[in-house]
This record gives sequence, structure tokens and C-alpha cells, in this order.
Amino acid sequence: MIYRIDVSARPEHGLDRAGDAVRRQFAALGLDVGDTRYSRVFFLETPEPRDAVERIARTLLADPIAETYAIAGDAAHSEDDGRRLEVHLKPGVMDPVANSTEVAVRDMGLRVDQVRTGRAYVFANRADAAALRAAAARTLANGVIEHVHDTFYLPATFPVAAPHATAVRHVPLRSLTDDDLKKLSRDGHLFLSIAEMKAVQTYFADKGRDPTDIELETVAQTWSEHCVHKTLKSAVDVVDENGNVVRSYKNLIKDTIFASTMEIMGRVPGSGSRGPAEGAGDFPRNPEPGTRNPFCLSVFKDNAGVIAFDEADAVCFKVETHNRPSAIEPYGGAATGIGGCIRDVLGTGLGARPIANTDTFCVAYPEREGERGEGLGVRKNGAESPSLSLTPHPSPLAPLPPGVIHPRRVLEQVVAGVRDYGNRMGIPTVNGAVYFDENYVGNPLVFAGCIGILPRDKIDKEVGRGDAIVVMGGRTGRDGIHGATFSSAELTDKHQDEFSHAVQIGNAITQKKMADVLLQARDRGLYSALTDCGAGGLSSAIGEMGGEIGATVELEKVTLKYTGLRYDEIWISEAQERMVLSVPQEHVAALLQLAGEENVEATVIGAFGTPGEELILNHAGVEVGRMAMGFLHDGIPMPKRIARVTAAKDEVGRMKNEKGESDPVSSFILHPSSFDERLKRALSHPNVASKHWIVRQYDHEVQGGTAIKPLVGPQQIGPSDASVIRPKATSMKGVIAACGLAPHVADPYDMALAAIDEAIRNAVCVGADLDRLAILDNFCWPGTDNEEAMGQLVRACEACRDAALAYGVPFISGKDSLHNQFTDSATGRVIKIPPTLLISAIGVIDDLRRCVTMDFKQTDSTVVLIRPAATNLRTISAFHRAMSKGIAARQFAAVHDVADGGIACAIAEMAIASGIGVEIESDLCTGPAAFDYVNGCYIAELAESFSLDAWNHVAADFSELVTVACTTDTATFAYEESGDDRQIPLTDLTAAWRGTLDW
Repeated sequence: MIYRIDVSARPEHGLDRAGDAVRRQFAALGLDVGDTRYSRVFFLETPEPRDAVERIARTLLADPIAETYAIAGDAAHSEDDGRRLEVHLKPGVMDPVANSTEVAVRDMGLRVDQVRTGRAYVFANRADAAALRAAAARTLANGVIEHVHDTFYLPATFPVAAPHATAVRHVPLRSLTDDDLKKLSRDGHLFLSIAEMKAVQTYFADKGRDPTDIELETVAQTWSEHCVHKTLKSAVDVVDENGNVVRSYKNLIKDTIFASTMEIMGRVPGSGSRGPAEGAGDFPRNPEPGTRNPFCLSVFKDNAGVIAFDEADAVCFKVETHNRPSAIEPYGGAATGIGGCIRDVLGTGLGARPIANTDTFCVAYPEREGERGEGLGVRKNGAESPSLSLTPHPSPLAPLPPGVIHPRRVLEQVVAGVRDYGNRMGIPTVNGAVYFDENYVGNPLVFAGCIGILPRDKIDKEVGRGDAIVVMGGRTGRDGIHGATFSSAELTDKHQDEFSHAVQIGNAITQKKMADVLLQARDRGLYSALTDCGAGGLSSAIGEMGGEIGATVELEKVTLKYTGLRYDEIWISEAQERMVLSVPQEHVAALLQLAGEENVEATVIGAFGTPGEELILNHAGVEVGRMAMGFLHDGIPMPKRIARVTAAKDEVGRMKNEKGESDPVSSFILHPSSFDERLKRALSHPNVASKHWIVRQYDHEVQGGTAIKPLVGPQQIGPSDASVIRPKATSMKGVIAACGLAPHVADPYDMALAAIDEAIRNAVCVGADLDRLAILDNFCWPGTDNEEAMGQLVRACEACRDAALAYGVPFISGKDSLHNQFTDSATGRVIKIPPTLLISAIGVIDDLRRCVTMDFKQTDSTVVLIRPAATNLRTISAFHRAMSKGIAARQFAAVHDVADGGIACAIAEMAIASGIGVEIESDLCTGPAAFDYVNGCYIAELAESFSLDAWNHVAADFSELVTVACTTDTATFAYEESGDDRQIPLTDLTAAWRGTLDW
């Protein structure tokens, strides 16, 4: 039978914090539900008697000191009508808590068939049922994966899906017209172009048959934008406003970003770096034949880019986007985004050990017009809320479009998703950013990254002909169907219904166990290659691994979460926590035994290698698909794209110092007349304000190697420019992680330059050496369906090439998401994200004891603004290198980059971080441009050992050093205004920056 157990906080302990958080959220929506009691709900299907269930509740589910429990039937619930809401997962949705509970119950020696979980809320005040449901839909539940009940719920039985018989289904493709092909592509969620559909039609016409459903799905996954990056790999003619071809690319990304990396890798180590001018001794000599730069060890060919760490080990870095799943289900989307990126690292080479995570979120403003107040995380009267605390954007905001999850819920849930997954796997989350812009309202961006370390002799891998195909980790379910092709769809207000099957829910504990097995198996040499089951599931993983030699798969051998999956669903499901391994037959038994000893499922489902290099798919003895690997991987038509560039650059490689055309911080603070008010408002802008409420949810101390943390200074409140990890306890070498993005810069070329420069600048602030630094690109574009949009993408790629070559910093990996716009189907309103390029940087520093942080270190120090003498990229590159050398030589006690909020906010943040006062000595810090976004600049506190002569010897030709302030012992921000000396207490600036001022 099914028992229900409710676990709740003991009432005698006072405030039910989880319940009170819901009360505040409902109050913000105008619904007074009064005191709210929250319960965790467990449904146990078990043949055990009630006394055994009592023991489970008492000893396993409830904390005897803080919690109480009730088993269904112990209390009357009929009086809860109008005062109760319950949220339960829909059947088939991954439930990690339930899975862990099942294991724990069995460990107690008790029988259990199935466990499910839910949440219950009981309110002191009665409310209208429709109002409760509406509030729950906005704050408590996601209709894609959860049911909301307004009565006490106890099912008599759990629903069970019936198994499908193996019946091969063919798609009548050969006879379809072009219009029919377009309709099939869209209605079937294939999202292939008409040229691609016709190529498939031709292939099967030549075979004399129609494709099976699984064959068509395989092509769609393999040819999806997510998997093959067909836009960035396309041939492009760049035309001017008159249609004249001004330049052409055979393969856009290969001829720009990849080409720059290949050129940098060809330079001889130690021969110097590009500098400001020819003849200055800063240009490398031509490499000798056969010599390569040993820093980049594997680029653009594996799951993550790999660079050298020391003679024994390498480090790798990968950053993914998980935008579409996060728009539908923010928690699951972000959690599986970071989970998938961790698997990318596990699947790099023969397996890297994850040592750090990163994340960046781009969302709409979370506090909407008329919603500010209790329940939004705003602190009142000094009381700290655990939720979001930001000043709302001052401009009127349009109402949320239908079908869009509230931006506040999006942000809170994507943070929670990354938090839970990283914390549970024991991986520190150390770097990232949050950026607010109203055009992300229908299409939030979620970037998740992971850094790993692996032995240098484990970088290469090769699938062996005859190797067994082994699937290890989680079971396969219906979650994640069409996730790869869904990334090419335009979002509308109907997407939650249409694409609910694309939602994935992860289980970090399953992945942690799998990771432990993989690293043991790697060191024992039990497999020859591996990759993760990401977009496209087994279809993509096995298709890629067997691309050169073919593969035969027995789909009925794949372990399933539940019955009822069709063979095509098994093949393309993106269900999480799964890896595919190529295992020599002589090692299969040892690998399966190792996995079994660690309670990790591993199953042989086929073998690599077929006589004709084909992909052969069987189910229960019936062949359901057979295709040539050559067609799958080389058959996609790649038409030439036209990219229209309407405004030519006046100078290629020029970095503008002017603020962006829509600098959000400067526009936010124009109206206050006093500098005091302007500074506080700038510090409280969401794009500047402290993200401590996010950072403190992450465990950035786990593994014990975080040398420079996301928050620095004596009280650990200052925003570090970058983080530094010490991956090996026996070495003082460190790994630097930083990032940069500038979506507010309107010109795509300048936007890309600004993002690259910010990422490099952030890394330099803690001590990075540009010769030991690499970067990653993540393009998120509103679309590339017209020539102008394609032209914007081309100019961003060209900026990446120009900056990489000028700085001598190679790209080693990347990802793109090129269809990010939302359409309200009722009104036709289209909301496009701003073209967004996230640049992530990873560097190796030989002695992390030479790193610096951004907080002031002592009083009576000189504070300077250091900026490049010119705005061309080569000058800026040489300038950054000089800063790096100055930091290594201990010339600066503190360094902070100038970005959002300008010079004034940068200095204020250094004072806030340290608690040390500052006195402004230059109107650069208080004048009209004090809050402007600028590129290439640093604020530095000079060390006692600083030598102006030594600095000028290194940097005089391409830098400008201006004294702007000095540190004081007054704990104030002192300045002059209208001839009067004024002071702002640092406590006031801290309150503004941390969102505690009540405007």
C-alpha cells in the first residue's frame, strides 16, 4: 500500500522559515494567507507494516530535534479546504530525493517498491482557490513538471506506463513536396531547413525506401545547430550596404577564431609577445619547422579545451549554454546545464577530475513595476532576507508576456540549480556574473562552466573497432526528448506545453558516484575512449564516437527509469548522468565489476565497428534503423550565407574607450543632482550591486583549493575580479578563472572586444600572465535568419580573431546558441535578446603567492588610475602585459578593473571590500564620466615598493598613470563638491551596494 508521511518544523521552535518565505511571496502578489506551515511529503509504496513505516519516518525522514512527522490518517485534513496547496512531481519526472530515500530504506533492511515526494503548504487564512492556484503557478510550481493540488493528496496507486511493442514506423518522406517537408520539420520538432530535409529525402530515395522514425530523428539530432554548429561553420560572403562582396570565408569560425588560435599555437615559446609597434622586440620570430606552442594541448576537438598546467598534468575548461531548458524549467535547466558541463570535463581525454565550476546568468529585471516590497527579498529595518535584494530598474517595464516565468523566479531557480548540483558533487563554484537587461525576459541565458585537471598522458583517446559500447550512470527516461533540436526553435508563449518533454531533471549524487568510478577506471586503463550523453542522448554520443568505424546498438538493453518508452525515445532521450564508454572486450568484466562495487549501473548495449561503417539500431531483435556514418556526419548541405555589414570599421583592431550606446548604469543615475546620491544609485544598480546572496549559496571552499575566493577582503564581502584555484596540494601553481561580457555595447565588433578585454583584465587583476592565458567563447544571438543579423555575428567573430591575435591569447573551446528570441503568439510581439558574447578565461600562474586581490590593504597609500595610452589593440595588449609584470613584481598592493559603474564604483568597491577609507583627488572620479563604462582600465593601490622609474621603464610608451585618490583611516569616501569637502560613510555605500537601503 501507499503511505503518506508529512515532515514539518516543530511549531514550538517558532518561525517556520520555509513557510514564511511563501507567505512573503504571496503577500508581494497581494494575497494575504497569514502564517504558513510547510511540510516535506513522502509517499512510500511498501508491503511493510505500519510500525515499519513509523520507524522510517522517525529515524530516516524527520530530524527528531527540529522536526515532527505525521503519517496519513494521524490527523484530520478536511478543515484545510481553502487553506492548503500541495505541489507534486508529474509521473516520470526525475526525483533525486525519492531515489535517495529508496536506497536508504533498503539499507535499513526494509522493502520498498517506490518512493515519491512533494511539498505541502497550509495557510492560517482561507483564500479563493483560483487565487491560490494563480499564486502557486507564479511562485511555487512549474506546470511543466509539477501538479498543483488544493486538497490533501494521497493516491491509491501510482500510475504505470504500459510497455510498447516493437513496431517499426516509417515516415513517408520520398513523396513529400517542399511545403510538406517544411511542415514535417516543424511539426515533428526536427527543425531542419528545407535544403537539409531535401538532402535526407534524396538519401533515402537513393536507398529505395522511406526512413524509419528513428533514422529521421538521428539525422535531426546530428544536424542540429546545437550539435554541428552549422551557422558558424558555414561559408559566408560579407557584403556592404550596396551588396558588393568585400570579403569571403569558406568556414566562418575556422577562418576567424580557429585560425587565430592556430597562428598563436605556432609561435615559438619564449620568443616574445605582440607589442605596440614593429621593431620594439615584442613580435615573435617565425617558428622553426615542427615547433609548436606547448601551452595549448587540445583545442576545438574534444569536449573541453586543454592547456598545460605542469609537466605531469593539464587543465581543461568548458562552458555551455542551457538557455531553452532554463526558460521552461529554470531549476532543472540550470542544474542539468552545470551537470552536463561537468560531464564534458569528465569526458575530456580519458577523463578529467572536476575542480571548479563557473556560472553566468543574463535575465530580465527581477523587480517589476508595482511589485517592490515585502516578499521580494528586500531588507526592511535591517532584517536580512535570504532572497533577492535589488533596486528595480527605474524605467517603466512592459507587462510580462504570457507564458513567461517571472524573472525573479527564473534567477532564484537557476541559482538554486547550479548551487544544488555543484554543492552535492563537491565541486566549488568560484566565478561568474549576473547581467540584467529587459530583453532577456522571454529568453534568459544560462551559461555553466567546469574546469578539470587530468594527466597529460590521458589527453588522447581512440575508439577501438570491436570495443563494447557501455552506458554508465543514470537510467534513461523520457526527460530531455528533442532538447538538441529544441535549441533551434523560437520560443513562444506556448513553449511550456509544446516542449515540456525537453525538460531534464538531474541527480547530482548519481553523477558523483559515476565520476568516482570513471576516474578509477581511467587509472586502471579499463576503457579506450568516452564521452557524455548530452544533447541528442545516445544518438549523439554513439554517433560521434563511432563516426569513423560505425556501431551496432541493441536498444532494448538500455536500462530505463520506467516502462513505456518507445525505441526512438530511448535513442534520443537526454536523460542526465550518463556516459558512453568504448571498452576493449578483455576489460568489460573488470569495468562492470568496478561499477557494481560502487553501486553504479553499467550496461553493455552494443559494439563499435561495422563492415560498412554504418550505424545499425536494433530493438528486441528487430532492426529499426541503418544509416551510413558518412552521410550522418558529412551529408549535411552547407549553403553559403550572406552577411550584410552596414557600417564599416574605421580601423580594424580599434578598441573604443567611449561608453556603450546604452550604458545601463550611466542612464540609471543621471537624474540625482548630488554625487552622494549618484554614487549610491550606481552601486545599487542590479548590474553593479553585490551578488553576495548568490555567492554565499555556493560552496566555494570544498576541495580546499580555492586560494582567491569570489568574495575577498577582511570581511569577505568584496567582489573579486577573478578566482584562483590550487588544484595540487604539493604545488604552489594556481589556475585562474575569470569572465567578461558587455551586452550593452551596441556595435557587435566593439561588444566582442569589450567582453574579451574585460575577461583578460579580470584575470590580470589577480596576477595572470597573458602567455599562460586562454579564452573560451559562448555566442548567444537573437537569430541569424537575415543578412543583417548574420553580419553582426560575422563582425563579432572578426573581433575575436583580431583581439586574440593582438593579445596573443588563444581560444581553446566554445559554444553557440543562435536562436534566442521570444514571440507572443497573441500579439505578435517579438522580443530579441541583445547579441551576447560571454568570454571565459583560464590561466596558469606559477606561484599563487604572488596573486593580489582588489581590496585596499593599508591607509596612506596612493591610488592610481592606469589606462592604455592608445585605443588600438596592440597597445592595449602590451599595456595588459605590463600590468601583469607589475603585479608579479609586487608593485601593486591591490588591483581592480574598471567596468560597469565606471571609475567611481571601482574605487568605492575597493573601499567597501577593505573597510579602509579613501579620499578622492581627481575629478575623474566624480565628474560627468565617473560612472561611464570604459575598457582597458585599472584602479591600483601602489605598494610601498612601487618604483615609478621601474614602471615607466616597462610601460611608459603605452600607458598612462594618474593619481586619483589616497587611502585613509576614516572609513569614509571623501570628495570635494562645489568647493565643499564631503564624506560618505562606507557603511552607507556598503548598504547601497548590498541592497539594504530603502529607497
